[in-house]
Amino acid sequence: MKRSRPLVVVIGLAVAGIVMLSWTQTWFTVHLDAASAVTTTVDADGSKAVPQYTALAIASLALFLAMTIAGRVVRVVLAVIEVLLGVAIVVAGINALADPVAAARGAIGEVAGVSDLSAVRRVVTSVDVSAWPVVGIVGGVLAVLLGVVVLVVQRSWPGPSRKYAATPSATPKAAPVERDAVVDWDDLSAGVDPTSVARTDGTDAADGMDAADGTDAAADTVGWEPRRSTDGATDHEEHREHH
Repeated sequence: MKRSRPLVVVIGLAVAGIVMLSWTQTWFTVHLDAASAVTTTVDADGSKAVPQYTALAIASLALFLAMTIAGRVVRVVLAVIEVLLGVAIVVAGINALADPVAAARGAIGEVAGVSDLSAVRRVVTSVDVSAWPVVGIVGGVLAVLLGVVVLVVQRSWPGPSRKYAATPSATPKAAPVERDAVVDWDDLSAGVDPTSVARTDGTDAADGMDAADGTDAAADTVGWEPRRSTDGATDHEEHREHH
């Protein structure tokens, strides 16, 4: 059932092609009164008898092409439309068969010089019906059945391709920190690694205690100098006073 979609689409295109083919063929051969028309016979093809067939067939073709990429909800809608198109094809074909003179009125009027339906009937002596109206009607019936089949089996069809779906964006990387060669050199002189990064909690490593020696890590930062002991200076001053 999952692989039935290509087969259904191909059959649908073939059915639409059958309807289009019947539209191009001769449906009726009308015999006219020789005294009332310039010719005694006139052929009425599907384009004159059922001009709506071309629009219905093209719509069916487009429908099955769209079904190849449609999602589940859209497929249901398209299947219902296909059923309606098939019904319209059948109704148009039956109406033409029921009254061939009315269906061929346009073709008859071109050679008889009349347009009123009652006047057209008066110049017609007989009508020969070909098999093509039946072919067109059968195409309409197949379209209806195919639409019903799509409603039943489309649930097992895979959804539309996600080839062109947008991929989720990756986590943005932190902006690179601008570095200064002079500052990096001073950091190295002070024994600090200039490539160290900030902690994940937003505080810099220099803000905490150095785990190795227990001293404040800020002591290793550039510009910090330990306070010098004043004991040596006091002893030196006392020594000068004694002298």
